[in-house]
Parts: sequence; C-alpha cells; structure tokens
Amino acid sequence: MATIEECRAALGKLSDNMRGAEGDVRAAAALDRSVSCHITDLDVTFEGRMTGGRIEVDDTHPGPPRERAQIRLAMAGDDLVALVGGDLNFATAWGRGRVRLEASLLDLFRLRKLL
Repeated sequence: MATIEECRAALGKLSDNMRGAEGDVRAAAALDRSVSCHITDLDVTFEGRMTGGRIEVDDTHPGPPRERAQIRLAMAGDDLVALVGGDLNFATAWGRGRVRLEASLLDLFRLRKLL
C-alpha cells in the first residue's frame, strides 16, 4: 500500500508532467479549477488547485473531501502511483471502477487530453 508521502510525491510528479506538456495537453492543463484527490485506502484527501499548468496541493486532511472541488478524483494510493508512473492506463482503471473522476461535462472534455 502506498504511503501518504508516496501519494504526495506522485501528485508532485503529475504536476511537473503537466507543466512540461505541449499543445492540446498544455491547453487542458491550463485550466484554473479547484481539485481534490481522495486516497480511498488511506482515507486521506489532498485538496488544492489546478492553475498555471500545474497542480498546487494546499491541504491534506483525513477523510473525504470537505468541500466539493470542481475536479474530484478518488482512487487507492497504489493506483495513483501506478497512473503517474505510467504502469496503469487511466481509461482501463476508470472503466474498471478503480479510479473515479467527477467534473463538469466541459471540464471532462478538456481533461480527456491529459488522460
């Protein structure tokens, strides 16, 4: 099972990857939205913003998200680490219910370029 520190590092790596993206992916990463990522097996939530082409984590707290972010992710810690590391395909994980992504329809269309 991934630790909180490993999950935080994975989110940092995802943020770095987004910042280095080009073209359509960079445009999708340029959204300015509140974000939450609930790590279900650790029952911890990372909350922050997607802004300036990266994810800035502002708060980490136990339990589910306290507020409804504009972009909401939920998954096990190992799945987050595997997704960011390229060992798990997002579409497959989402289709099997291992990853949950909730956002407005317009944001989902934009985010698909990132995934």
